[in-house]
Amino acid sequence: MMRSMTRLRPQPRNCAVKIRTDEIGTIIQGEIANYRDELEVSEIGRVVEVGDGIARIYGLSEAMAGELLAFETDHGTVMGQVFNLELDTVGAVIYGDYLAVEEGDTVKSTGRLLEVPVGEALLGRVVNPLGEPIDGGPAIEATASRKVDVIAPGIAARQPVKEPLQTGLKAIDSMIPIGRGQRELIIGDRKTGKTAIAIDAIINQKEWWGTDDAVVCIYVAIGQKESTVAGVVQTLRKHGAMDYTIIVNASAADPAPLQYIAPYSGCAMGEYFMWLGKEGKTPKHVLCIYDDLSKQATAYRQLSLLLRRPPGREAYPGDVFYLHSRLLERATKLSDEHGAGSLTALPIIETQEGDVSAYIPTNVISITDGQIYLEPDLFFAGIRPAVNVGISVSRVGSNAQVKAMKQIAGTLRLDLAAYRELEAFAQLGTELDKATQAQLDRGERMVQLLLQPQYVPYHVIDQVISIFAGTQGLLDDVKADKVLDFEKAMREYMHGPCKPLWDELNEARELTDDLREKITKAVREFKETWSPTG
Repeated sequence: MMRSMTRLRPQPRNCAVKIRTDEIGTIIQGEIANYRDELEVSEIGRVVEVGDGIARIYGLSEAMAGELLAFETDHGTVMGQVFNLELDTVGAVIYGDYLAVEEGDTVKSTGRLLEVPVGEALLGRVVNPLGEPIDGGPAIEATASRKVDVIAPGIAARQPVKEPLQTGLKAIDSMIPIGRGQRELIIGDRKTGKTAIAIDAIINQKEWWGTDDAVVCIYVAIGQKESTVAGVVQTLRKHGAMDYTIIVNASAADPAPLQYIAPYSGCAMGEYFMWLGKEGKTPKHVLCIYDDLSKQATAYRQLSLLLRRPPGREAYPGDVFYLHSRLLERATKLSDEHGAGSLTALPIIETQEGDVSAYIPTNVISITDGQIYLEPDLFFAGIRPAVNVGISVSRVGSNAQVKAMKQIAGTLRLDLAAYRELEAFAQLGTELDKATQAQLDRGERMVQLLLQPQYVPYHVIDQVISIFAGTQGLLDDVKADKVLDFEKAMREYMHGPCKPLWDELNEARELTDDLREKITKAVREFKETWSPTG
């Protein structure tokens, strides 16, 4: 049986679809204009080993140290960074969910270094070390970005530190002054009030916000509990300090690579404001708090040991000094030619049982311009802030003080040190002469005068008046346990009936003989009307 076959004939084309010759020419010209004569080469490697936030990659023979990498996983792209350049493989750290990266995944080199978004849009926000918001707010629309790890400004770009950065704490602003552009270490055991000093310093900057001397604050939380950081945010919001603050959080739950880069990210965000003068804008001063660098060093040790860098003292790699020095050297007071902005660093280091001779504490002490040492015994005795004036020091010194404070606080440290020695001597039960007893009594009152509740920073003029009253013996006849009550009432008096005198001292910022007499007279007049209660 023969099967009939039907030949398919070509259908006539729709006459409506016609391309004119001039249109063809236009299309070809456009293609030629958009043609790129260079090849786009993307180097690709493969993950051969992964775990605990690090990966070994085979095939990235042209990778640079510190280069940003893109891991192509089943759950999307995860970013990482070259850490080790080895003979056959590249050791990399993974920023983000390292559990999503598996052996065999492809890795692309980007040719870029790690950057974070910077600018005014980050103020008031809580971000992770990559600059991504983690506070539940809207996306951050930053207009600029900066490299996370850069070389610190050279000597020619700097000038001496001479402007005070007021913390609002009497014990610090009088004896261990901090200047704008300084690196002052806060060191002490766990739960001795280290973070409290840093938060007080942030709250105290509210006075300058909105002026040309405005201070932008960056608080970097490294390895802290989420609840602790939430408490800090709540405190700053309560005191209206989040308007000029950026919080960078790499919590204890975050992988070690994020804890490692967190301080550098915070510093880069601060440097944007410091360098505004180079762009012809008004530069801002920046206060960076790294809380704390002990945990960053621990995270770095973890990464280094996993990548088989040889361990040294206390299992830290040999370059752990460079880890902190290249961060803290970025704190500076820029020269006038570079805009005269500044970045002040307050790194925090936690000691174990008061051991300041351990590896990381000694490293950071040698990098910074002084340290504020908080002693557990003082803290538990109710002396807060628990500053040990014997070990604490500021290498910038009185250069970073207003002249009035410099005039009255010069001998305060020595007086307190002498009081501590006399106190130890008096405990032996020895009979004391009248002069020694008077020195002990005044020392006891000065210790009480320097006590300060948390989150209550004092204006520098209030500090000057209080310390002047103490050092001039105007509190010698006030009972030691009533000194703080007297000081509080005296401050209210100075802001009330004596406000013209307060304003005069605030304008002069210097204690002339005339002002000394006026303040002495005002304190004595107030004392006659004051009566202790309770």
